[in-house]
Amino acid sequence: MADPVPSTTGDHGEIVTSVNPAADCGVFDAFDPPSAELIADCVHCGFCLPTCPTYAIWGVEMDSPRGRIALMKMGLEGQVEMDRTFVQHFDACLGCMACVTACPSGVRYQDLIEATRSQIERNFSRSLGERAFRALIFWLFPHPRRLRVAGLLGWAYQRLRGGQRLRRSGLFSRLPVQLQALESLLPEIAPRELRRRLPARVAPAGVPRRRVGLLTGCVQSVFFGDVNAATARALAMEGCEVVAPPNQGCCGALAVHAGRDDEARGCARRTIAEFEAANVDSVVVNAAGCGSTLKEYGQLLRDDPAWADRAAAFDAKVRDVMELLDELEPRAPRHPIPARVAYHDACHLAHAQKVRAQPRRQLAAIPGLQVLDIPEPEICCGSAGIYNLVMPEPAAELGRRKAENVASTRPDVVATGNPGCLLQIRRYLDDVPLLHPVQIVDASLRGLDPVRAAEA
Repeated sequence: MADPVPSTTGDHGEIVTSVNPAADCGVFDAFDPPSAELIADCVHCGFCLPTCPTYAIWGVEMDSPRGRIALMKMGLEGQVEMDRTFVQHFDACLGCMACVTACPSGVRYQDLIEATRSQIERNFSRSLGERAFRALIFWLFPHPRRLRVAGLLGWAYQRLRGGQRLRRSGLFSRLPVQLQALESLLPEIAPRELRRRLPARVAPAGVPRRRVGLLTGCVQSVFFGDVNAATARALAMEGCEVVAPPNQGCCGALAVHAGRDDEARGCARRTIAEFEAANVDSVVVNAAGCGSTLKEYGQLLRDDPAWADRAAAFDAKVRDVMELLDELEPRAPRHPIPARVAYHDACHLAHAQKVRAQPRRQLAAIPGLQVLDIPEPEICCGSAGIYNLVMPEPAAELGRRKAENVASTRPDVVATGNPGCLLQIRRYLDDVPLLHPVQIVDASLRGLDPVRAAEA
């Protein structure tokens, strides 16, 4: 185990978090270990088991939420070593938070798993290959400019039919499974989409009713610019002035989910400052993973006296786009869309943010649109931030399982509120269009076919 991490300070001398150097934390250091009090809240009732994706596919107790909590307790008490066996059970967790929804005791598993992953990142030495691949992910994905360059290379790769050539030659199967997953998740790329930029301000239709700041995101801004455009149009048609701060960066969601807390806190401070300067009434997010992180900035910066209050005030302003549309009294008329849409609950929207009914209400308000529920809605699709890249085998099993459940509803289109889910399900369900719910609402407001509008 590494030596206890000392108290740290930010770039301007602010205290980032506290540490108790005298604490006996077993295999963990004293820098925010998983809380013994939160661990004690788990009564091992088993209500979480049917909702846990890894328990559903493996049936292994230590790959269930209560099993992982038991491991955390053993770690605190020094009964285990922080070795590969210990770590792999936490790496296998998708962090989908379905167990949080199912738990009758209110166990804050999200805080426990994030604290444990931070400990692992500091105190466990991964293999050189693992470190290199994770470093590549965090060098690339939180940086839109780098992603656009990578997108151009991906476009050239697709134009030259690189995937077909690799597979015919047999070289693809020899690649590490992580690189195979990365290649398979690459969306169809159009150079014009890579050049798409959202205006810094979109004027409201009619009398302004709210000034809204839009988080444009990293992957979202590069590969799903059409979702950002649909978000801005729909909100503007409902009377919102939409501003997209041009200097916003990564929100820190991927870093939080991977245990890279220092990076996440830096992203949080920059994001808060940027939207404070924009003077908005609400901060709107159209990516479930990003939204759940923004709503937890107060927790992330709770020990930072310079930012804790600002983070809490910021949290109160954050809304998923479908959540905000549901709060607003409809102003613009909806045009009919005669179609069957299967709605997939993105985990960090349904479980982390508790936003379930609002997207369904907004879709059901469209004349002619039939909203279908998918079997096993609580089981994650396998995307989960970087999970489908670093744990590709279980992610693939979950992706195929989700695709089969979606296909069983015989939909005309599939809707889900997270870019990772869109990429993951599209990999295994390539014969049904996938859209963000706001794209369907936007198409209805404009009187267009949603699939053709997204492709235009």
